[in-house]
Amino acid sequence: MLTIGLTGGIGSGKSTVAQMLGELGAPIIDADKVAHTTYAPDGAAYGAVIAAFGADIVAPDRTIDRKRLGAIVFGNPDQLNKLTSIVWPATFAAIRAKIAELRAGGATNPIVVEAAILIEASWTPLFDEIWLVRASHEQMVARIERQRGLKPAETEARIRAQLSDRERAKYASAVIDNNGSLENLREVLDLVWLGALRRNA
Repeated sequence: MLTIGLTGGIGSGKSTVAQMLGELGAPIIDADKVAHTTYAPDGAAYGAVIAAFGADIVAPDRTIDRKRLGAIVFGNPDQLNKLTSIVWPATFAAIRAKIAELRAGGATNPIVVEAAILIEASWTPLFDEIWLVRASHEQMVARIERQRGLKPAETEARIRAQLSDRERAKYASAVIDNNGSLENLREVLDLVWLGALRRNA
C-alpha cells in the first residue's frame, strides 16, 4: 500500500491539492500539525526545545510560545538549525506512527502526507512516492500576496528561502503543475489519483 509525500513551495497550491486528494479518498496527514504536537506539553520534543532555548519561551499554560520561539530562530540560521535538529526527527517518528496507526485501523487507500520540507528534513524514506506541486513564479507571488497580505519584497524573500522546484523535482515521482483553474486542477488530480489507486492495488 502506497504512502505518498506531497510537497511544494509556498503559493504552489499544495494544501489545495491535499484537500482535493482527501475528497477523493486519501487519508491526509498534515506534517505541520504533527510537528506542532511534538513540542506541545508532553510531546516528544517539548523538553529538548525548552532545554535548548530556555524557560522564557514557556507560556503560563505550559505551552511553548511560538511567537517568542520564532523571534529567536527566524533570521538566525544557527538557532533555526538547532530547532529543526530537535523537531524534524521527532516529527519523522510521529508521522511514521500515524501512518502505522491508519494502516492498523484499516486504511487501504494511498496515504498522503502534506509536507513542505520533506526533502530538507530527510523524510523521504517514509514514502513510496513523492509528488511535487508547482506553479509559475507569477502565480506563486500572486497567491501569496492575496492569501497572506505580504509585500512583494517579503514574498520574494519567502520564495528564495525555500528549496527550488528544480531541486525538489529530482526527488519527485510525479509533478503536478498548478497554473490553471481549480476545475483544471481537479481534472488532473482525478487522473493522478486513479494511477495511484492502480499502483496501490
